[in-house]
Amino acid sequence: MSSLFNSTPAPVSSAGWGRTVATHKVLRNTYALLSMTLLFSAAVAALGVALKLPSPGIILTLVGYFGLLFLINKVQNSGWAIPAVFALTGFMGYTLGPVLSAQLALPGGGQTIALALGATGVTFFSLSAWVLATRKDFSFMGGFLFAGMVVALLAGLAGVFLQIPALSLAVSAMVALLSAGLILFETSRIVNGGETNYVMATVSLFVSLFNLFTSLLSLFGYGNND
Repeated sequence: MSSLFNSTPAPVSSAGWGRTVATHKVLRNTYALLSMTLLFSAAVAALGVALKLPSPGIILTLVGYFGLLFLINKVQNSGWAIPAVFALTGFMGYTLGPVLSAQLALPGGGQTIALALGATGVTFFSLSAWVLATRKDFSFMGGFLFAGMVVALLAGLAGVFLQIPALSLAVSAMVALLSAGLILFETSRIVNGGETNYVMATVSLFVSLFNLFTSLLSLFGYGNND
């Protein structure tokens, strides 16, 4: 009986407390940088729509995207990391501008963009809140998601060059699902201490949000395309 009255809470280890503080710092910095890059990318996209900038084309888009990803990976721990992230997100905003212009030229294009944007926001906040509340570990999904994105990329390229609308629609649906999975995956890595670099976490979440939005835009606007 005496053990019941004399028991004291187990002390929290300094290592455990340190990991918690570090995780909160990464999470805070990630969401702060993500917010800024989203606003920057949106501004670049809006500028592209206003100036009617032409599409960079599939080759330049892929070279610029993967080249800037490679650069960020190389400088992720240096002072050049933040400028590199803004270069990538700005470039992706530039590639989005012509897509939005084409959508706006269709009947109901503005409503389609608003619907895709709203669905993207609701999906991101819902999935993030779920992971933050439950702290569930989705790291087991990493290999599957990576393989799925490779397949989606190859299928998407095939759809572009072969001009097969049904294939492009299927790829959009696949990418939307994979992007939602990547949001779960990356957020759980941050929460559970698997990701300690907020720059790389920001890039991962930004790319997932970008892909989710463009995929939903394609799906919602499918009825407006010939």
